[in-house]
Amino acid sequence: MRVAVTGATGVIGRRVIPLLVAGGHDVTAIIRPGSKHHTMPPAGSHEVCASLFDRSQLAAAFAGQDAVINLATHIPTTMTAMMFRSGWRENDRIRSEGARNVSEAASEAGVRIVIQESFGLAYPSMGDAWVDERVPLAPVANCATVPDAEAAVAGFTHRGGRGVALRLAGFYGPDASQTLLMAKSVSWHWVPLPGKPSSYLSSLSHDDAATAVVAALSAPAGVYNVADNEPMRRKAFFDAIAATLHVGPPHFLPEWTAALMGIAGPVLKRSIRLSNDRFRQATGWAPSAPSAADGLPSAIREAYGTGL
Repeated sequence: MRVAVTGATGVIGRRVIPLLVAGGHDVTAIIRPGSKHHTMPPAGSHEVCASLFDRSQLAAAFAGQDAVINLATHIPTTMTAMMFRSGWRENDRIRSEGARNVSEAASEAGVRIVIQESFGLAYPSMGDAWVDERVPLAPVANCATVPDAEAAVAGFTHRGGRGVALRLAGFYGPDASQTLLMAKSVSWHWVPLPGKPSSYLSSLSHDDAATAVVAALSAPAGVYNVADNEPMRRKAFFDAIAATLHVGPPHFLPEWTAALMGIAGPVLKRSIRLSNDRFRQATGWAPSAPSAADGLPSAIREAYGTGL
């Protein structure tokens, strides 16, 4: 299969491309013009420069492709940037205008499959209940444009293609700034996120996100939650980080501190226990780390580059 990947230099794209190549696919990495990563294409792929905001460039880049995987994002890397709407402006544009251009250009080029990255934290807080794809989204603040991205891929399906949207859980990995931020905060004996200790965090390692994206090439059209099998309560999650760092259990922030975290606060404190049943049944995919308790310690040790 000929597969084009946008967001090819991101933490997921860098993992997806070698998997596609190993699977015998012919891979084209779509590189943003002027990208700071514009040194060489990811291993095993061809490189084409095209902007997500130029549909004609995308249509030319997608010509002859069987599938397009849109992994382009622009997530703020600091908590300060996450607090303000302006910090999410580029990501909002990618989810709205960018995803629409990808979808329409793919249709124009005769592509059969489009896979679109979406976001599982756009669901409402559901306490202890499992959250499946039937639960309506509650897209506010930094999740406000999630429906735009999903509408774009639904439009691709409506035009005769097979569009798949993946509502991915919160990532962790050795090269994730968020993972280091959490580890550093716990080393100072504080949990960096608002929310009750009993609330749920749905997680997914970078490596498992990549295998899920590849598995999605075989999924029927639709929307799917992608998370590990066992979302953890926040206390267990952050206690696992503390144990890895050989420090005591961290203190949780008072509930009212969510208001101090700007637009991100109300979303970050949600209790979301994602069910991955639909995606697993559709594709046969399974995460290598069934829960963050299995994958997070090694990610933190690798991030620190020590024998923690």
